[in-house]
Amino acid sequence: MALGSAWRGAVFNGAFHVPRKFDQNLRTRGLAAFACVHARHAVAAVMAALVCGCAVGPDFAPPAPPDVAGYIAGRPPTRTVASDVSGGASQRFVKGRDIPGDWWRMFRSRPLKDLIERALKNNPDLAAAQAALRVAQANVAAGKGAYFPAIDGNFSATREKPPISGPLVPDENGNLVIPESPTFNLFTGQVLVSYTPDVFGGIRRGVESLQALSDNQRFLLEATYLTLTSNIVLAAVQEASLRGQIDATQSLIKIGTNVLDLLRTQFNAGQIAETDVATQQAQLAQVEETLPPLQRQLAAQRHLLSALSGGLPSQEPPEKFTISGLHLPRDLPLSVPSELVQQRPDLRAAQEALHSTSALIGVSVANRLPAVTLTANVGSTAPAIDLLFSPGTGAWAITGSVLQPIFHGGTLYQREVAARAAFEQASSLYRSTVVTAFQNVADSLSAIQNDAVGLQKAVAAEIAANRVLAITRRRLELGEVNFLQVLVAQQFYLQTSLARVQAQATRFSDTVALFQALGGGWWNRNDLDPPKQYPFINLAD
Repeated sequence: MALGSAWRGAVFNGAFHVPRKFDQNLRTRGLAAFACVHARHAVAAVMAALVCGCAVGPDFAPPAPPDVAGYIAGRPPTRTVASDVSGGASQRFVKGRDIPGDWWRMFRSRPLKDLIERALKNNPDLAAAQAALRVAQANVAAGKGAYFPAIDGNFSATREKPPISGPLVPDENGNLVIPESPTFNLFTGQVLVSYTPDVFGGIRRGVESLQALSDNQRFLLEATYLTLTSNIVLAAVQEASLRGQIDATQSLIKIGTNVLDLLRTQFNAGQIAETDVATQQAQLAQVEETLPPLQRQLAAQRHLLSALSGGLPSQEPPEKFTISGLHLPRDLPLSVPSELVQQRPDLRAAQEALHSTSALIGVSVANRLPAVTLTANVGSTAPAIDLLFSPGTGAWAITGSVLQPIFHGGTLYQREVAARAAFEQASSLYRSTVVTAFQNVADSLSAIQNDAVGLQKAVAAEIAANRVLAITRRRLELGEVNFLQVLVAQQFYLQTSLARVQAQATRFSDTVALFQALGGGWWNRNDLDPPKQYPFINLAD
């Protein structure tokens, strides 16, 4: 109510009142001067309205982070075991260490760095997310226009012949005739001003919701950025794994070929039966049969890297990846749980979605309250254009109205009910996202620790299998063992070699998953200004 009084005082004390002296100026300076001076009065009235108003609905407060000390039950890991193989280094968890914005550089691979930089420039999904952010920001700017009066200029020209009017009149001969209405021109120029004071804060809540949606889109952009970079690193690791598996398979094919040559020599010498040679041929063919699927997967992986970098399958990236070309980061950052909700872009996006639904509750409440509308117009109407703004042609009007919804069939009330239910839904989705985020980190920590042990065992198994195969081959040359023992040794060595390569790749993938689960360090990117855009991030570390 205080806002209504303040507004009425502003209006009738000069905001739209046209003094006699100003009417004289209007005749001499024209309509533009009137609009300019009264726009300043309108802005002053708007400011008074905004200061005196109040916003209905709940004031949003970010949810508190989970009150937990760690991500997993029991004592958190501090260091992983090491293996004497590429990608087998021991990794140390450093609690509280910040994550670099370009975390993929920690793998010390120039091809990987070049590929990601090219993808960030050309990936269409990232470009679409950037455009979506610009749309959301423009919607916020458009929504803020409701804070101010709407001022429009209008000009109309009319040529009219009125219908018959008045009684019959005698003509020059004394006969009664219908008087002819004269045809005339009419020109009107006006400035129209309308304004709806935000008495109960419905407009402010609407803008608040738009701003939250804009922030939501900003974090979705960061999530897209993180997903893209993580997928590229994972695809590169998978390519390296496939190349390693192909190399291991080709190595075993070479061993099998040498064994086959030896068996043929022994068969020609009459030392073994022909079935031994045929069995080895079948065994070698089975090993060779595993090679095309690996090559097919490698080609698909190359196509994926082309797509992620914004190219077509025929535009294959020049970079190639091997396990030996990647280096496992020794020190892994581990954010404290209370910081995770601020670092994960999907969590921040979910929080802003919750914020938007909270503001919409205020909008729905304000729609059930009285709405004040103020309109004013000033202009001139004359029978000729050159007579516009001449004395006696001016006109102005001021109108104020209050609209109180009384009965809308329950529509307005149910919209408020729906807005509150939407807030509860967004709150539940936010909690679900928090649970998933903590689960992701816990899974990554467990995987890094356990897969390091798995690689250690895989390396030991491969070394033992290689030694068994070498001994068996020598004994076969001396005729001390049956050929079936060689087949078993070959199969065991192939399995352990492939398992070792996969275990190496898994350690790199686990590390990528941890960086992604912790938020990817987007707040430390060089192309952002974190202290201004994201004041909630503490960069002191």
